[in-house]
Amino acid sequence: MFYPFKWYAILAITVFPSYLTAGEISGNISVETRLFPQSALSEVQGGNNLSLAFQPEYYLEWSGGYQSFTFVPYYRIDQADDKRTHFDLRELQWQYIARRWEFRAGYRRVFWGVIETYHLVDVINQTDLVENIDFEDKLGQPMLNLAIINDWGTIDLFLLLGFRERTFAGEEGRLRFPLRIDTKKALYESGDEEKHIDFAVRYEHSLSIWDIGISHFIGTNREPSFQLGFDENNSLRFTDAGDPILVPFYDQINQTSLDLQGTAESGLLFKLEALTRKGIPDRFFAVSGGLEYTFYGIKDSNTDMGILLEYHYDDRDSAATTPFQDDLFIGTRIALNDVQSTDLLVGAIIDINTGGSALVLESTRRIGESWKLEVQIRGFVNANESDPIYGFRKDDMLQIELFKYF
Repeated sequence: MFYPFKWYAILAITVFPSYLTAGEISGNISVETRLFPQSALSEVQGGNNLSLAFQPEYYLEWSGGYQSFTFVPYYRIDQADDKRTHFDLRELQWQYIARRWEFRAGYRRVFWGVIETYHLVDVINQTDLVENIDFEDKLGQPMLNLAIINDWGTIDLFLLLGFRERTFAGEEGRLRFPLRIDTKKALYESGDEEKHIDFAVRYEHSLSIWDIGISHFIGTNREPSFQLGFDENNSLRFTDAGDPILVPFYDQINQTSLDLQGTAESGLLFKLEALTRKGIPDRFFAVSGGLEYTFYGIKDSNTDMGILLEYHYDDRDSAATTPFQDDLFIGTRIALNDVQSTDLLVGAIIDINTGGSALVLESTRRIGESWKLEVQIRGFVNANESDPIYGFRKDDMLQIELFKYF
């Protein structure tokens, strides 16, 4: 386990009880079921699955709101996948706010990017891939963050105190890679391994209809590549099923990125994320661009409907460490704007080269004052052996999660 994690945990355990009655407690507990209509590729993988998750939040502020403390632990217990049963500190941070600057220290989650399907420039936090394969869930990252705020924009300086490895589904889990990934044998380019300290700087500003973000990152790549695993005798390691084992490799990168969103009066959104990154083996370029147009008040109702079109390009082609090398997303977003805040997103990510497609439906609806229902459907069609989704071809899934908020 990454070394600062235990010290922040000790701080929370010792400090939290003494301030418990002074702050605010909220959060949620949820029960999730995953239903798979097809048998898995491997006999060791399970079928339909049940899991429970608990995410409380404690918030305390003082000094007239200029200082605050936030504590958000997260725990999921999964019926079949021991790797999906996990604990994380999503947030454990102290914040100080001044007139022209803000300082934060501790575990935080920072989200960058404007594209719906994949945030190309989002480099601060590690992806919690056991939660979902949509890259939206993030592990908490220990950091020091200074934000300098002016009329001409905001500059954020980040000192990232160590590295957290990506999580992957276990051998018995579903929605996993065809070959088992041995995270205990992870390899690093840096001799400091997970103790490496990373740096990032970001500039944000709104100018007319445009929201602009320019970022630079130096440190350990959050996207691992994979190598065949060997034992202490330098012999190739295999699973019980005879498949070779893969180990993640995290190189050192130097990345500059841009994210841009424009909002026209007509309701049309222009979105762009682009980066250039130097790592192993070479520098490369990647870009994601999209349009979103919203029709408001369909047939004089409260319903709004948005049409989304996005394109992803990565000039590494098949060597890319993401599944978005030459892909098109087409979808629609519907918001009923009712008392229950019902919304729906339906779309397809299509690999232009292979025709392989990942289909997605996501919907949420509040129930009463303190309940929420989330439904996801994922399907994988036309995948061939060269397609990144080939390993998921038997993992069409219906996921239903019910949240209770407090």
